[in-house]
Amino acid sequence: MSELNLLPLTGILVVVLGFAFRFNPLLVVTAAGLITGWAVDLNFAELLATFGEKFMNSRQLASFLLILPVIAILERYGLQNRAKSWIASIKGATTARILSVYFVVRETSAALGLLSLAGQAQTVRPLLAPMALGAAANVHGDLPKEVKDMISAHSAACDNIAVFFGEDIFIAFGAVLLMDAFLKENGIAGIEPLHIGLWAIPTAIAALIVHLFRLARLEAKICNKIAELRNTPTNYSDKSIDSKETA
Repeated sequence: MSELNLLPLTGILVVVLGFAFRFNPLLVVTAAGLITGWAVDLNFAELLATFGEKFMNSRQLASFLLILPVIAILERYGLQNRAKSWIASIKGATTARILSVYFVVRETSAALGLLSLAGQAQTVRPLLAPMALGAAANVHGDLPKEVKDMISAHSAACDNIAVFFGEDIFIAFGAVLLMDAFLKENGIAGIEPLHIGLWAIPTAIAALIVHLFRLARLEAKICNKIAELRNTPTNYSDKSIDSKETA
């Protein structure tokens, strides 16, 4: 029995130490890859070929990372403030309504395979969360930190849940193809990706109904939380919110 070679695991040690000492992540990962390649006796040409292959396979991720600096610049020059002020100018806009509309649009687009159309970094943080917060502030005034955190969490949850249940309807999605391949490898024939996508529709509809019901209760939850933090009693009703908005 040959002895276990632990030398290739030194790449993991490089990653841990590099991140612990807060070195540049790109340099840390590159150094870890080079050390691991050296440990498994890859020559320089093979190592470069491996790096090139992995980069080409993840080029979509690289293009996504290029978008992040653009979003950061837009935020620096007032994107969130502009989103809040725009929502404040719309009568009848509430946090629950904004999140409900986003959930429907996001799940529908995910079902059509448009997964990159929105997301946490490019939509939720710079646009959706500020819009939801602006709608709440337009009704209740300055919001306590706990309420802001709650609204931001609901904004992020809208994107996660909508994508999670919507993407399985798209038959070219990786998870659907993986399920199809798994079934065929285990001798289960007669099931195509189209069948998997069709059976995902009832689950997506159920998730839509459940989450819209949760969002319908969000306005009452916000009112109760604000009243609790401000130590004032409240009796929530849709009419009271509408009267404040029209005022």
